[in-house]
Amino acid sequence: MRFDIITIFPSLFDSYLKESLIGKACDKKLIEVKVHDLRNWTDDPHKSADDTPFGGGGGMVMKAEPIYKAISEVKLGGKKSRVILFTPRGKRFNQKKASEFADYRQIIMICGRYEGVDERVAKFIADENISIGNYVLMGGELPAMAVMEAVSRLIPQVVGKESFLKERKKGESFIEYPQYTRPEVLEINGEKRRVPRVLLSGNHQKIKEWRKRKGKSIK
Repeated sequence: MRFDIITIFPSLFDSYLKESLIGKACDKKLIEVKVHDLRNWTDDPHKSADDTPFGGGGGMVMKAEPIYKAISEVKLGGKKSRVILFTPRGKRFNQKKASEFADYRQIIMICGRYEGVDERVAKFIADENISIGNYVLMGGELPAMAVMEAVSRLIPQVVGKESFLKERKKGESFIEYPQYTRPEVLEINGEKRRVPRVLLSGNHQKIKEWRKRKGKSIK
C-alpha cells in the first residue's frame, strides 16, 4: 500500500511517520508513504498555491492547477489508485470506508488549507470527498494521518497478530469493548476501582458475552 500526501506543510508529517506502528510499518516496507510539497508544482516566483476567490469573500482559496499537476505526476497507472480530497462537505469517513480504501494499491490525499480548495478539484480531480467529522479544522493534514492510520491497521502484519486483523475483516463491523490490566484494584479519588470480576474468572464464554454486551459496534 502506498500513500501519497499533497500538502503545503510537508514537515508536519516528519515525526508522525517515524513513530509507533506507522514508523515500523514504513521500516518493514509494509506501507510506503510519500509526502509531496504542493509548491513544487507552482510556476510563479513566490511559489503561490493559493489566490483570492472569484466573487469576493474573506481568505484565500487553494488553486486547482498545481493540484492537478501534482496528481498527474504522482498517480500510479491502473484502477488501483484513489484520490481523496478532505473537505467538511465530504462523505463521513468510517470503518467501512477504511476497509474499502485498504483494497487499493495507492491512496492519494489532498490536504486543503485556508478558506478551501477550488471546487474543480472536488468535481473533476478527486475521486472522493471525505470528512472525518462535523467540525472544521485548519487543514487536511490531521485527517490524512487519521485515514492513513485507520487503513494501515487493516494491512497484514502492520498490527502484528493475525487474530487482531481477523476481528476487523474488510467490509464488516467489529466490537470495540472495554479493556483492563494490572493492578486488579486501583484507588482513584479515595475510591477503590476494581476490574470486573468476569474478566478474572477464566470463563472464556462468559468473558466473550460480557465483551459483546459492553462493547460498541464500529462500522
